[in-house]
Amino acid sequence: MLTIHGVTRSRASRLIWLCHELDLPFTQNPVIQAYRLPDPQAPDAPPNTRSADFLALSPAGAIPVIEDDGLVLSESMACTLYLARRHGAPVGPQDAAEDALMMQWSFYATASIEPDALTILFLHARGGSGDPQEAAAIDTAAERLRRPFAVLEDHLARHGHLVGSRFTVADLNMAEVLRYAQSWTPLMQDFPAICRWLEACQSRPAFHKMWQARAAEPE
Repeated sequence: MLTIHGVTRSRASRLIWLCHELDLPFTQNPVIQAYRLPDPQAPDAPPNTRSADFLALSPAGAIPVIEDDGLVLSESMACTLYLARRHGAPVGPQDAAEDALMMQWSFYATASIEPDALTILFLHARGGSGDPQEAAAIDTAAERLRRPFAVLEDHLARHGHLVGSRFTVADLNMAEVLRYAQSWTPLMQDFPAICRWLEACQSRPAFHKMWQARAAEPE
């Protein structure tokens, strides 16, 4: 059976959402980020990204990691693309062209959107932005996001989804990255197609199942 190493309050959320879309059974080893613990090396510390057992799987010490039929794989986008490809349509690719497009949009999300979206998440969505320097950093990140958001807005306004006119792993990967910036209204309000698409993605039962599990975990 597939094993997912990582708490749901991490990029493992992408894998867990996908497994629910696929009705794919999995076990979860709730490895937590070491920075969230007062002493990750303490004898009574929970499994974390500095635990020896986890580092044996992931020398980089980053979650998520999956084990699947002998394969050990890290990097959340690699994991979701692998699982979608292995288990097929409708969420996965129907042919090589769709496979390439799903990789294209997933890499675009990580390279062109995720860094600045994370800035908004850490400084605004988690209660910051009162400090003038933090507010300026949010404004700068949001301004940089306008160009990739414009590309995404145009595509979604014309096609409704990223690949194949249906919900796929590309939508899931992109939606999980955009979620980081979703709370910044001055940016989001200028991209109505993105907002409609994101609402539809997050209205899916599989997303709600993942989100409930995430909410049940300690912050």
